[in-house]
Amino acid sequence: MTTPSWLCRARRALLAAGTTALLVAGLLTGAVTASGAATQGPCDLYAAGGTPCVAAHSTTRALYGAYNGPLYQVRRASDGTLQDVRVLSAGGVADAAAQDSFCAGTTCTITRVYDQTGDGNTLVYQGTGGTGGADTAAVANTEALSVGGHKAYALYINPGNSYFAYSSAGGVPTGSAPEGEYMVTSGTHVNNGCCFDYGNTEIDHKADGNGAMDAINFGTECWFGGCTGTGPWVQADLENGLFSGGSKAWNPGQVSQTSRFVTAMLKNDGTTRLALKGADAQSGGLTQLYSGSLPSGWSPMHKQGAVILGSGGDCCQTNRNASAGTFYEGAMVKGYPSDATDTAVQANIAAAGYRTAIPFTPGAKVSLRATTTCCTGDYLRHDTSDDKVVIAPVTSASSATDKGSATWIVRAGLANSNCVSFESADTPGSYLRHYAFQLHLQPDAGTSQFAADATFCAQPGNGGTGYSLQSFNYPAKYVRHYRLAGYLASDGGADAWDNPSSWAQDTTWLAAAPWS
Repeated sequence: MTTPSWLCRARRALLAAGTTALLVAGLLTGAVTASGAATQGPCDLYAAGGTPCVAAHSTTRALYGAYNGPLYQVRRASDGTLQDVRVLSAGGVADAAAQDSFCAGTTCTITRVYDQTGDGNTLVYQGTGGTGGADTAAVANTEALSVGGHKAYALYINPGNSYFAYSSAGGVPTGSAPEGEYMVTSGTHVNNGCCFDYGNTEIDHKADGNGAMDAINFGTECWFGGCTGTGPWVQADLENGLFSGGSKAWNPGQVSQTSRFVTAMLKNDGTTRLALKGADAQSGGLTQLYSGSLPSGWSPMHKQGAVILGSGGDCCQTNRNASAGTFYEGAMVKGYPSDATDTAVQANIAAAGYRTAIPFTPGAKVSLRATTTCCTGDYLRHDTSDDKVVIAPVTSASSATDKGSATWIVRAGLANSNCVSFESADTPGSYLRHYAFQLHLQPDAGTSQFAADATFCAQPGNGGTGYSLQSFNYPAKYVRHYRLAGYLASDGGADAWDNPSSWAQDTTWLAAAPWS
């Protein structure tokens, strides 16, 4: 396939700029801007390090600063029509609004994830109408999230969903040629089914022997036994085994990766060395999980150059994928990336701003309904007789005063714009804040202390539904109702409202339509 002109220009510019300068620039300017466009993407950094991408996939953002094409394709169930979902701008994030509009009133599935390198390694689902096989395409809107402040969708793979690509001219390393890979996945959607993989696989969908695969595996499967902990772990699927390190014995350097967003990395020189790394994709550096020899019997490698996502290599023509996992982005590169390049790529991922999608849009009104069995008709509201915040019933027959006191205006977090603050709808300028771990409604004092006390970071509900509001300055504590009053509470602690009984449910709220 002919390489797009934008990619040729980008590659020439990268080579001309120099490896060292670009690695430094990647750390300093690789962040997503307010417009959602990145100055550089992971594949720019890999190219600068002399290990160019040969496959680049994402449903969330461009992996090159200059990429301005489609990210993935969806199919509408109502009429079978296909539509590409593109980036909002060059180097930017996905146009999720276009998917929402196209899929309104029906179900959509993700039928392909485009290869941003232009080398033809576009992933297509392994089922009828796709690459053939027994699997189906994943539902397109199972998980919404935020990237750089913009809504996007994950490729949320359940058992029975998987994707495959093969192009003889695709440039994916074969034989014992060196290769590196990364993906951003989730530590909260995993299982022990075989095998949630991303990387190099067989072209014939069969297990063709030791070293025929070279793919990142992420899940809780303990192939050879003896595992420590519960996972999920970043491992290497080299065919006929998932390796936590350089042998069948469990690698004591392995660490469970339980973050909401996880960076997983694998690199393999094909003959002597293997390395595994993991990180929280939202912040922090990489952890070296393993760096050493290839397993005995798996060297040299015999890679075949196809690409798999969401299944093992011997899937899924006559069988179905058994694994579960989430894919946000990933790339495969030619060569063995340097540690400096790995570090720059992780910094770029962290700067991209992966966040859990929340229904709290600044400027919108919302009412917060309790989820504990006792109190499902109660809402978080301020007491009209003092500044305390409580829960109390509100119905359509309630007074305008009661409805107003249970309605909040969402504001960008006063202390952190990635979080939120709640201004009272009927008392402008006054915000929900904690003081001595009790909740109050008080006027904005304009101080940094008030801003921190009035800022909350929405998380998936501790009770398994809805949302929990984590304190910005006391991250172990969440907004809780206890004996009908509002508190900031931890799951066990010195205060009475830290009582662990029903804590998860008491700290879980539904974002309801505003009463006022």
